[in-house]
Amino acid sequence: MKRVAAIFVLSVLFFSCKTETKNEEKKVEKELTILEKVAYAHGYENWKNVEEIQFSFNVDRDSSHFERNWTWKPKTNDVILKTAQDTVSYNRANVDSLTTNADRGFINDKYWLLAPFNLIWDKGITHEYTEEAEAPIAKTTMHKLTIVYNNEGGYTPGDAYDFYFGDDYLLKEWVFRKGNAPEPSLTTTWENYEEHNGLKLATVYNRESGNWKLYFTNIQVK
Repeated sequence: MKRVAAIFVLSVLFFSCKTETKNEEKKVEKELTILEKVAYAHGYENWKNVEEIQFSFNVDRDSSHFERNWTWKPKTNDVILKTAQDTVSYNRANVDSLTTNADRGFINDKYWLLAPFNLIWDKGITHEYTEEAEAPIAKTTMHKLTIVYNNEGGYTPGDAYDFYFGDDYLLKEWVFRKGNAPEPSLTTTWENYEEHNGLKLATVYNRESGNWKLYFTNIQVK
């Protein structure tokens, strides 16, 4: 009888230890990298549900206006470009000489809208994180993440970007440095965030000075 009782006690203790271990495992969450923290702050966890995204890319400079309208189905990589002059449809797996220019435009415009997600998507990049740095436009202390692309592949290899953000990991400013040059090629804000089916997207980008504004309209996320 004593032996049966002992076995029962040991069984209870073993089961209790297993339960505690499982509970502890649930409490331990994967530590996100700095790249993932920025991406997830912008709703990256919801990207898997996106079947189609539409947006208009606009640039106003002095009295001129430039616009391209895009429809992208990320699961199939089908792309439609609409401008005032033309409509181009293609699949990114089959880009040829007739669609290369359209694809260049797509990569550029998509990067402006979804750069935080490219931190996870893109291969061949190195990064450096600085906890405290002065943002170039606001002149306030922010976090800084520098991304440098390698010199192979893509339309603009070797370029670098400096991302500035607060404790919420939402981008506030960025600097583009062509060819990883030490001096900025372009510096803008990230403003007017909108939420579209869980994606947090900046829609307005301004320079510190000058009559220039880049912005997105007609955003639809399905």
